Amino acid sequence: MAASDTERAQQQIDEIEALSSIYGEDWCVVDEDEKIYCIKINDCLDQPKWTLCLQVILPPGYPTAEPPIYQLNAPWLQGQDYMELANVLEEIYVQNLGESILYLWVEKIREVLIEKAQSSDPEPDIKKTSEEVDEDDGDDFLLDYQPVQEDPIKMLNYITSESQEDEELPSIHHGNPITDRRSTFQAHLAPVVTPRQVKRVLEKLYENKKIASATHNIYAYRIYCEDKQTFLQDCEDDGETAAGGRLLHLMQILNVHNVLVVVSRWYGGILLGPDRFKHINNCARNVLVEYNYIPSVEESSKQAGKSKKIRKDNKKRPEH
Repeated sequence: MAASDTERAQQQIDEIEALSSIYGEDWCVVDEDEKIYCIKINDCLDQPKWTLCLQVILPPGYPTAEPPIYQLNAPWLQGQDYMELANVLEEIYVQNLGESILYLWVEKIREVLIEKAQSSDPEPDIKKTSEEVDEDDGDDFLLDYQPVQEDPIKMLNYITSESQEDEELPSIHHGNPITDRRSTFQAHLAPVVTPRQVKRVLEKLYENKKIASATHNIYAYRIYCEDKQTFLQDCEDDGETAAGGRLLHLMQILNVHNVLVVVSRWYGGILLGPDRFKHINNCARNVLVEYNYIPSVEESSKQAGKSKKIRKDNKKRPEH
């Protein structure tokens, strides 16, 4: 294959792994060879009223040269409703030519479903289903680091100068470990606003003998440079080929910034194949949710619904 084809294939792999990590059991691989995938989307109520299945086929030219081939499946979605939603998705594609857009599509569809749930639209006359993704909230931690006494929120409110000689060590947090076939994965997170802080956090982590002895310490960071209106970002595989790039891609899709995420893997002697990348992304996403860099899928959707209800109430409020 030509280099451009290879790059597109890798972009597709990275996007699919990130979406699988984000949506868990709601994401389904229909046919991996043909690159057919499906995701179940609902309005995130405890008893969902509106649900929809988005099925996509990724052609060889996606994302740089071709759009995804998609189908919207729901018993209630017909006629004008179908056309309006299809037009919205195609507009998102046009506005983001050459970019990975499946995440944008899913969240836009979810927004539409939430709006329907909040409106006076009658419920669809179909059997309601509710699928919930249970996350492992295990109480055991491999590490219990006591952070230095510093408010990380304050650090996120400004960009420190590269010329500063003595920068504070940011607080470091550790996520819940994931163990599969004797391999253990654990994410570590720290707020960072300069490359020097990234270096300091890494040095501090490697002082821990447990982390230093890990088979791989994969990391990625994104720092927003306000003066240049751009991102400073980088990643490291540490011997796990392409893992750093996949981790960075996940952080880009989730649009997190001013944060460093390190995922340690202790190899247990059994090859995990592609599952190792799923565990790396899941560890990273879980710790980002835990420390409020991103909301959970349910929280994000409920907040979106609440905002729309507030706007609707404001429209109804009479002027004085």
